[in-house]
Amino acid sequence: MKLRTFIAYQTFLIVFNYAYGQKSTPASDCPSINEGDNFTQSEFLSRLADECRYDRLLLPTYATGETVYVHASAYVYFIQPAEAHDLNFKLHFLLQLRWTDLRLAYHLYSPKRVTIIGEDDLRRRIWVPHLYMSNEQSSSLMGTDSKDVLISISPSGEVVFSRRMQAVLYCWMNLQKFPFDDQTCSMNLESWKYNASILRLMWEKGIPPVHLSPELHLTEYSLIDFWTNESVVRGDISSMRLIGVGNYSALKFTFKLGREVGYYLMDYFIPSMMIVAMSWVTFWLQADASAPRITLGTSTMLSFITLASSQAKTLPKVSYIKASEIWFLGCIGFIFSALVEFAFVNTIWRRKKVVSLKKVNSKYILKSTLTPRLARKELQKELQESSPQLSKSRSCSSLNQDTSTDPAGPGYNNYLTVHSFPSALNLPTITTQSYDDLMPGQGGPNRQQNGADSDGSDEPPKHHTWTTMTPQEIATWIDKRSRIMFPILFVFFNIIYWTFVYCL
Repeated sequence: MKLRTFIAYQTFLIVFNYAYGQKSTPASDCPSINEGDNFTQSEFLSRLADECRYDRLLLPTYATGETVYVHASAYVYFIQPAEAHDLNFKLHFLLQLRWTDLRLAYHLYSPKRVTIIGEDDLRRRIWVPHLYMSNEQSSSLMGTDSKDVLISISPSGEVVFSRRMQAVLYCWMNLQKFPFDDQTCSMNLESWKYNASILRLMWEKGIPPVHLSPELHLTEYSLIDFWTNESVVRGDISSMRLIGVGNYSALKFTFKLGREVGYYLMDYFIPSMMIVAMSWVTFWLQADASAPRITLGTSTMLSFITLASSQAKTLPKVSYIKASEIWFLGCIGFIFSALVEFAFVNTIWRRKKVVSLKKVNSKYILKSTLTPRLARKELQKELQESSPQLSKSRSCSSLNQDTSTDPAGPGYNNYLTVHSFPSALNLPTITTQSYDDLMPGQGGPNRQQNGADSDGSDEPPKHHTWTTMTPQEIATWIDKRSRIMFPILFVFFNIIYWTFVYCL
């Protein structure tokens, strides 16, 4: 059947040349291919592919109008993912294409010849499908003086075209989980000149279409999986008036890469944890040690920023937040919070007034330190509300005393205070107390208690129990709590972060 098709095609060429006024080549002018076993391979090939009987610009099935099926396979022996900011990868592979061209069948003319093998010069003599990589950044044939191209022709006209190539292909990466991300990259082969109704690309059947070299090793990535598929793509450049606009056959080889995180753990995450822990040393220093605490805080901040910037240089500038940036914001927040804590306790340390507290706990200590004036007003209000039978009245005029004889010094004023106590006779008792004795934070509650004891009452006051703390004691109390709270919060942040990057 193939022989009949070949004879019909040769007849068609003669009739076609004669119909269009071209000079038909007599059989005597064409070099004979009979008894081809007597010729060398180069001589026989030059006769077989002579222009008088073979046109390399025409499809192998031009006479019959059938679709040309091109079968492809590849052997990959090198994959090098580039830096993330380049969004590409380098691929070294051997591409092999197989199709049938009955015009090159020679089993009738040279039955003893097994196969014809040639290189790039043979490729220029015969028809070869024109394929291109749609996601190509750059590509080239590999080889030194003579490029690595090999063509073999079987007696039945089956052509196997092999070429060794290196290509840099685009790979649009999703870096939201960087450096715990998986990337999917592909090599897209498409027909350039002929649409899908004329030329159809297919992966080899019955055997794995893509082979990976057993010596294939990746540095930053590990190969998780790979697969192939066939498709038809729509040509979207019809406005450029190219020939054969329409649907084009395409092949895709896709592989999935997983990023190795060992490098980032050793060079980024573990050092950043150590830097954050180093910033907590400031909680063991005294609150008024400004020089060492400021130096420690700023040095850890600058060290972490320098460490993070070295990693950010390898990434493209994208609009979404990456997992590495979440880690950066979390760590820089802990370091900055340690600096803020120092400024807070140092401000408290430099205060001079003693703070009166209802209870020694976080609520009252922070409330008294953040809003000291409001805390004093509330303290006075609670003192008055806690003893409803206690009435206090000031005299209309101050009792001015001579500063030379008054032991309390200048400006010391006495006030007449009336305390009303429940009794059967309801008799008032008049005592004299200074106004300073009634103010909180200056021994007022203690003096009031002593006064009650001096009256002969053995019962302790039931309305409230107040205590006082110096600013230095409050600053030390906050530092001690920070030594525990900061590590606990950082561990909690790590649990949430590592759960997110590995489980989501």
